[in-house]
Amino acid sequence: MTDVLAKNVATSAEEAAKIVPRAEFRVFGQGVIEIVKSKMWNGKTVLFQARKMPAETYFLSHKTNEANVKVRDGLLDIKTKVGETPEGYEIFQPRGKFQFPVKKDELATILSHLKVEMPLNKDTYAFDEFVAMARQHPDLAPVVVEKMRYGFTIEGIICEYAQVYFNGAMVESACCESENYAGMRQVIDGLGIAAMPNTNYLKAAKRVVGME
Repeated sequence: MTDVLAKNVATSAEEAAKIVPRAEFRVFGQGVIEIVKSKMWNGKTVLFQARKMPAETYFLSHKTNEANVKVRDGLLDIKTKVGETPEGYEIFQPRGKFQFPVKKDELATILSHLKVEMPLNKDTYAFDEFVAMARQHPDLAPVVVEKMRYGFTIEGIICEYAQVYFNGAMVESACCESENYAGMRQVIDGLGIAAMPNTNYLKAAKRVVGME
């Protein structure tokens, strides 16, 4: 989940490294939204506006579950997992946003995060070209992801529940994220989702499309 006020603009890897990453706990399944909605008013809850997100393309790799590589509105966004909290919440660090068409060296960087290689014979690559290359690669799979998101905060902890479509297949999701790990734990318990497995978008998408 991203900051609701964050702008989708290109950033360098150096700029991205300065961003303080939040820890995230996310669950997927059926019936998740009903559970969260029944408990979300037990604390100091502030609602955000519901948002239907533009379609995104995630690039899944057989080689890693630690590189979140997605494209939205012509920008390729990379975040990589850099650790976990003692509670098991995952921490992903932004690694930059790249505007299509991307240069050859930028695409090489993107592929390095996905831990795959492919020949790069051109100076620049358009988005459609990268999608076609990924489809042909034995270790990559592009997946179209659409989201209807309902954001809120509880005691200052950023939360959401959402309907997520992976290549058209809908799965419900809920998430909490913050730099305040103790606060996260209380909110996660209060929402009734603590016993569910912490599953990031990459793992959920792989499960839905049969990549695991």
